[in-house]
Amino acid sequence: MRAAPRLAALCAIFSLAGCALPPVQPWEKGDLARSAMQLQGDTLEARFNEHIYASKEAASGGSSVGGGGCGCN
Repeated sequence: MRAAPRLAALCAIFSLAGCALPPVQPWEKGDLARSAMQLQGDTLEARFNEHIYASKEAASGGSSVGGGGCGCN
């Protein structure tokens, strides 16, 4: 029973240690702004994939939001 508070305190210390990240320096922002760091690689390719998805699913939009259902209204 005495180990539980110690374990909880140790977990709290380790979880707070991850929050102490240094801020991004101005000279590092160029690396983060590269096109390879984008979530979607190519804007034109993403629009093309959205068009194909909308054509096959007979729906448009909603590709960035998760959801489901049978499509019945």
